[in-house]
Amino acid sequence: MYERVAPVNQGKHEQKGIGPRIAELRALRGYSLRDLGKRAHVSPSMLSRIESGDRHPSEPILAAVARAMGVDMSTLRGQPYIHMLQKDQLDTLLAPIAVALDGWDVHPLEDDPPPRPLPVLETELRGLIEKRAQGRFVEIGKDLPALIAEANHLVLLHDPPGRDRERAHWILSEVCRTVYVVTHRIGFNDLARLGLSRMAAAAAQSGDPREVAIERWNRAQLMADAARHDRGVRLVEQALRDLDDDGEVATQAVRGALHLKAAVLTGRQGDPDGAEDWLGEATRIAEQTGETPAYEVVFGPTNCLIHGMAMASDRDRHGKALERAAKVRMPNGYPAARAGHYWVDRARAEVWTARHAEAMESLETARHVAPDQTRYHPSVHETVAA
Repeated sequence: MYERVAPVNQGKHEQKGIGPRIAELRALRGYSLRDLGKRAHVSPSMLSRIESGDRHPSEPILAAVARAMGVDMSTLRGQPYIHMLQKDQLDTLLAPIAVALDGWDVHPLEDDPPPRPLPVLETELRGLIEKRAQGRFVEIGKDLPALIAEANHLVLLHDPPGRDRERAHWILSEVCRTVYVVTHRIGFNDLARLGLSRMAAAAAQSGDPREVAIERWNRAQLMADAARHDRGVRLVEQALRDLDDDGEVATQAVRGALHLKAAVLTGRQGDPDGAEDWLGEATRIAEQTGETPAYEVVFGPTNCLIHGMAMASDRDRHGKALERAAKVRMPNGYPAARAGHYWVDRARAEVWTARHAEAMESLETARHVAPDQTRYHPSVHETVAA
């Protein structure tokens, strides 16, 4: 129910770049280059260069083409990578994860073991969050179905109002957030959406308004994946209105992360000035907070620089991206998943400025830092294809 059907000749399909995939889908839609150009507001000559692989599409162009052909961005990027999922045996976990999520209000059988105590599960969650920060998605995925079922059971047992009920809902919220992180990374956005819907319900009962904001921060990315960056920005704005700045560093970090999300999405809408405004405000907040791992948003001056680099590449300003990349100094102990993103984005800028050896070196570093994330990251596949 939650799996996407693999295209015919899936393995061969995944080896193509974005351009050939656009050409293939355009042919299936029966569009000429001129037809698609009118729908996407992109010149036919530009589309021809993109389809032939002579030009890499900027993120605004890619979003426009996706909207014009009625698909999400992951389709044009060739996700999910079915043959890789099968090799890693992650495809066998998708149905159990979905079934576990669907059982949110189903009371366990009498002979089912009770969930572990709240303190024990909170400790388990801290370990899970650490694995998430390290990008160990294959390892996490294997534990998720049982953990979801246990968290569901925990919430059902802690029905009376009180702090224990909020703690149980926080645990479920973070477990469902993990479902989103893992399934979104491997390209199963339908299951990622289900995970976030369960997170939204649990976060609202967790007693933590920042947890609610984090769900919206993630959901804005799903809207962008569906080529609706405008709605993603509106959701970020709503999250900022609802999350009061109480002066705590954790709250400021979440608000700063929301500004970074809006910066990226605004840039991909084709509004670079607006994107820089959002980035500037995020940088101002980062000067106050410093580097903080709060809520795993990894907010701080370093992440602002990394986002600025990615935003420049999104606009095809790869030289500018490398200028910003040169300013990044990774702090000791920086989360592996965020560091991996930096090296992947840097490789993208390097390959499109003909620095192929440097791009390969950056990809090797990304693979060393966060192997699972790098394996499934769509930009890695596009960079290698280029």
